[in-house]
Amino acid sequence: MPALPRPASGPGSRYTARAATTRTRTRPTRHTDVATLAHRLTTRDLWLARMLYEHRVLTTHQIARLAYTSLRSAQRRLRTLHRHAVLDSFRPLTQSGSAPEHYTLGPAGATLLAAHAGLDTAALGWRPTHTGRIAYSPSLGHDLGVNELLTHLAAHTHTNPQAGLTLWLSERSAARRWSDIIRPDAYAHWHDGDRLLPFFLEYDTGSQPLPRVEAKLAAYAAFTTATGSRPALLIHTRTQSRGQALRHRLADTARELELHVATSSADFTTTEPWGPWWAPLQSAGTRTTLTHLATRWPNLSPASGLEPTDADTSLTLPVPPLPPAPDTAS
Repeated sequence: MPALPRPASGPGSRYTARAATTRTRTRPTRHTDVATLAHRLTTRDLWLARMLYEHRVLTTHQIARLAYTSLRSAQRRLRTLHRHAVLDSFRPLTQSGSAPEHYTLGPAGATLLAAHAGLDTAALGWRPTHTGRIAYSPSLGHDLGVNELLTHLAAHTHTNPQAGLTLWLSERSAARRWSDIIRPDAYAHWHDGDRLLPFFLEYDTGSQPLPRVEAKLAAYAAFTTATGSRPALLIHTRTQSRGQALRHRLADTARELELHVATSSADFTTTEPWGPWWAPLQSAGTRTTLTHLATRWPNLSPASGLEPTDADTSLTLPVPPLPPAPDTAS
């Protein structure tokens, strides 16, 4: 299977396609009993296990950004969770230097989540090969890029309590709700005071031809017609040149379908994706913030199908983008 193109910079730029090394750290020969873990794990630990079930893989830096006051405190706690098999981890091979630790859900973590949901571990879709499949997946760079963008948005609340993500659904959760019409890479709600920007995210790596990306707009228009809801569509590209090509291709179609679409690229949004880096297709390239997009498009509304149903379990309900208030354990 051909690998995704690797950008010169930004998320995924340093990964060697389909090459990774799993971490060989010392663990107990017998995993800690799950009942014993219940007395050792904090609410933040349980939140992290759910986040990794939802979003598959997060780096040390992404986890620290969301849930810890420093990288060192994150590393210390993550090593403890790895030792007890709540988490698993690997490091992809890189062309130079070393990649950060990449964390996934471990066997004890999967057992714990299954117990909380009243399910067998197999019902989670977790297998002993879980981490290896993620480490060698050709979509690893894409998945990390999505998570990099959205962890920055979620963590913005730490410095600006009025702004941040209040909802973040992964590609899998979005597919569970809407795959009969659309398959976005993520769905999220950006709040800034009383302004709300509900949006679908398409994280474009440049691997798909422009006509295929254009064809997705018809599906999003069909979703609006079928559900009566109207989220925005944000398309994030890896380079500004790719973004310009998409804008030229999509502008007329988006206007005809009455879609609210804005684009940006990693050339602008690497560390501050909430900033003035998003250009609506009908704006002649003028860039603005996510908050101003919400003001510019006052007829937006959240996607339908977000309400809990009797079929939901604790594992199918949305995971808060940030952990609960810190507890006493480190």
